[in-house]
Amino acid sequence: MTAEFGLLGTVEARIDGRRVDLGHAKQRYVLAALLVDANHAVSPGELVTRLWGDRAPQQALASLYSYLSRLRQALAAADDISIDRWAGGYLLSVERSAVDLHRFRCLVARARAAGTPERAAGLFENALGLWHTETLSVPDTPWFNALRNSLAMERLAAELDLSDRQLLLGKHGELLPGLSARRRAHPLDERVAGQLMLALHRSGRTGEALEEYHVLRRQLAEELGTDPGADLQRLHQRILHAPPAPAATPAPAAATAARSAPVAPQGTAPGAAAAPEQAPAVPRQLPPIPEFFTGRDRELTTLDELLASNRGATAIAALGGAGGVGKTWLALRWAHRNRRRFPDGQLYANLRGFHPTAEPAGPSAVLRGFLTALGMAAEAVPPDPDAQAARYRSLTAGRHMLILLDNARDTAQVAPLLPGGRHGTVLVTSRNQLLGLATRHGARLLGVEVLTEPEGHELFARHLGAARIAAEPAATAELLAHCAGLPLAIGILAARAAALGTPLAELAEELREADGRLDALDTGDIGAHLRIVFAASLRVLRVEQARAFALLGLLPGPDTGLPAAAALLGLPPSQTRAVLRSLTTAHLIAEHAPGRFRMHALTRLYASERGAQLPAHVREPALLRLADHQLFSACRADRLLGGHPLPSDPGEPAPGSEPARPADAAEALAWFRAEHDVLRAALHAAQRSGRSAFARRLAWALHTYHAAQRATPRTTRHPTTVAAGGGPAVPGG
Repeated sequence: MTAEFGLLGTVEARIDGRRVDLGHAKQRYVLAALLVDANHAVSPGELVTRLWGDRAPQQALASLYSYLSRLRQALAAADDISIDRWAGGYLLSVERSAVDLHRFRCLVARARAAGTPERAAGLFENALGLWHTETLSVPDTPWFNALRNSLAMERLAAELDLSDRQLLLGKHGELLPGLSARRRAHPLDERVAGQLMLALHRSGRTGEALEEYHVLRRQLAEELGTDPGADLQRLHQRILHAPPAPAATPAPAAATAARSAPVAPQGTAPGAAAAPEQAPAVPRQLPPIPEFFTGRDRELTTLDELLASNRGATAIAALGGAGGVGKTWLALRWAHRNRRRFPDGQLYANLRGFHPTAEPAGPSAVLRGFLTALGMAAEAVPPDPDAQAARYRSLTAGRHMLILLDNARDTAQVAPLLPGGRHGTVLVTSRNQLLGLATRHGARLLGVEVLTEPEGHELFARHLGAARIAAEPAATAELLAHCAGLPLAIGILAARAAALGTPLAELAEELREADGRLDALDTGDIGAHLRIVFAASLRVLRVEQARAFALLGLLPGPDTGLPAAAALLGLPPSQTRAVLRSLTTAHLIAEHAPGRFRMHALTRLYASERGAQLPAHVREPALLRLADHQLFSACRADRLLGGHPLPSDPGEPAPGSEPARPADAAEALAWFRAEHDVLRAALHAAQRSGRSAFARRLAWALHTYHAAQRATPRTTRHPTTVAAGGGPAVPGG
């Protein structure tokens, strides 16, 4: 059932044409207060102020909640209406075209932009026809009084604009009764006086027109101590020296309009909106809702909070995360779930910031598409990018729109696409952290992480069906473990299993060996090939950053600290920190603990492949520096823990390896705890590659650490050590 609301006169609601009983007068005023700010949350405190002003009763909030509950019941039959608690307030979701106030404002805006007087006059008449009475039937509170006065001025401005067009069309005699009445009602309004003077003059009553000027001049002098404005004085001179003409210049509107311009009260939302007929272009560009979307409840709730907290300015949220983590799906899910809050349209653009083959979309090309989607003729779009951006801001100012900018490269690509006004909402996705967008434009940043284990399981089941994965639970668990929560990887495996009917156990066996895992995660589609997705992220890096990513792929163990990374990269700690920060910003690595960095398991496989492809003269010295850093750091920590001398002297560390220098036994233990899993991985790698001297010395140092751990009270044992067994028999595994 379709609902319509009236504010321009009596507050009323109709569902399928039948009037709704809105109950108590205060209950109707609650509805009016929400309709003025349709699709925006209004706090309970603000609603109390609007209803009662400074005379709120002690139980005002309780009464308000009761009114809201009854309004929900009264409007329950309408399909497209809801009153929800959202972002600390109450939000009435409704198509703005269903509210006569917003329809009026839309028609007035379209009329002022119309290309011909005939078209403009028709639109103004339609807008003014929505008014049922001269004044609004609302309570005597400061907010509603301001609203009543503001809307009266908006109506007067529209009436004057209509009279201007009717004067251009030669309807002088028809206008005289209405203009004379308006002149009596607004004796000091110069624009009203000018229109009456012009109509009298063109009707052959020039003497009366001149007399109106003299009357106004006396009134202004006596009451305001001023003379008529320059526009009205020029009109007076033209009437003095020219005969009546059927199509003369219309009454002055530019300068004198300021004396009768509308002023909106706080809380109104005078944006352009859909009209019942010949509505302005309302783009609906969102791609379809992803079929297999699942989970992300926390992120969706966070987006609700972030995009509701920028009241008074354009709300911007930027979703950042690695390629394939599901940023676009999350953005589309939120956009579709909230599309009713953007009745003036939704714009979408794929900015191709990380496309594997195409160049990023230029802001000018995107703006041209947006402008035509907003109703601008293609040939009217200005060629200059700055002019395009200015026109775009003008067209979006005051409109409740969502702009979804997908796959952005950087802030420079996004900034020209931000809308004008304060009612727009912008949702951006990028593999980069758009820190500049936050710093310069107030964007809120939200990191998108991999799926949790239950979410990954649910996504896999959505693709294949619960029965299919229930039939092979062990294979399902193994496949999901290999995907490590990455939605793209889960989707690729599910697509392969669904298309070919491949048993899940067979797929699991194919992924078991790390060397071939990325080969298995390839559908042949350029957008569903993990290597291509990762490579697209590397394309935008500087040479030294891409080289560092490949070198980090050579690291053994689950993560690395800054000193070990510096040894591997052969850079001072400050430069290493800057490189690691750039890779973190690109979501290729993550700082999971202060000073500790790691990669997603599948990203690590790709980095390992890139590292193996480095020239030997780059790769081998880097591995030597890392090995010496680990070994000599372990030896120094070993000595501080009272370990026995090494069976052989390791010599001097390679230049650039810069071993750690713990000051005492406590720092030595702390270093071992942080590096334990990495050292064990390095030990096993050395055993596999035949580097027996390195393995023997490192095992010796680890034996000392394990002995020290056994002597440490259990409450201070590090969980990774306990999980590893904590025993001395390191060399065997």
